[in-house]
Amino acid sequence: MHSYATTARRRSLRPLALTAALLLNGASQAQTAAPALTPPAQRIAGAAIHADHRAYAAAQGRIRALNDGGRRVADYHLAKAQCWLDTSFHEYSRNDRGGYPQAALAESIALIEALEAGRDPGFETPLVNGAEKLRADLWARYDALRGQSGFRCAAQATACAEVELVHAGNEIHDGGWRHAKPYIQIAEDLTARAEAAAAACPPPASPERPAPPAESRYDLSADALFAFDRGDLAGLLPRGQGQLDALAAELRGRSDVAGLRIVGHSDRLGAEAYNQRLSQQRAQSVRAYLLAQGVRVPIEAEGRGEREPVSRGCAGERADAALKQCLQPDRRVQIDVRPVRP
Repeated sequence: MHSYATTARRRSLRPLALTAALLLNGASQAQTAAPALTPPAQRIAGAAIHADHRAYAAAQGRIRALNDGGRRVADYHLAKAQCWLDTSFHEYSRNDRGGYPQAALAESIALIEALEAGRDPGFETPLVNGAEKLRADLWARYDALRGQSGFRCAAQATACAEVELVHAGNEIHDGGWRHAKPYIQIAEDLTARAEAAAAACPPPASPERPAPPAESRYDLSADALFAFDRGDLAGLLPRGQGQLDALAAELRGRSDVAGLRIVGHSDRLGAEAYNQRLSQQRAQSVRAYLLAQGVRVPIEAEGRGEREPVSRGCAGERADAALKQCLQPDRRVQIDVRPVRP
């Protein structure tokens, strides 16, 4: 009589044993549909056994190809195909004289073919080879697991637990409770593992929303754009025209611009009303120039005079060269580019 520890260990080694046997026999991985295994009475010649091993290898190769194609090993249907294949080979290796190896292999092939064809195989787990349906309580727990949000983390263990219960149901009518008990214990362990995995499964990550496109800003020095104390188009300097030409070419090549806002600023020297008019004129002139250069988006223009200085530490009121130089950052034309919103 096998102890549970021995049986569970043997079950965990089954895929390695299958792989080793297939490699030793140089098995082909050609894709064939549900091959017929050699009848038990005829499994006495090496050629017949090697042919059966090749059939198992072909099925294993198709499972691997599905995984290589992107289907996860932990996927419910791929895991079930693997577990049907494992239990089939396990009973074949034990020289099972009934029909379980063939029936389990056929279930594995049916799942493989459905996945290869892109069909949904469903969740039915048939009682192959006349297996008894054991442990209704465990089947009820599998139904409950499939309704949980964390089932994706428990799918592999659930699929294999279902197959092991069918395996146990086959063993109980072939050899009685003593033969079925180890596989029931494996199913119980897999069920507990599945429930723990489902409970600990993190919620699926929500797709991150892309951040809305940000506004971009261009700060152009008014001293570079316009001659001293000028704000009209005739007062544009060659250097200023070059900057605006480059900006216009960039804007014409973009499809993500919803509009522009042009704001003129001045320093604090002189009368406030005069500075307001000058900053407004400069904003309007830049707007007119960009439109003339083929920029075809809505453009707003306004002047804010001296209300929004950016210079720091410029003391004094006398308009000498040092103070004018210190206040130079305040004399600017700001162009905000508003992006197209998704």
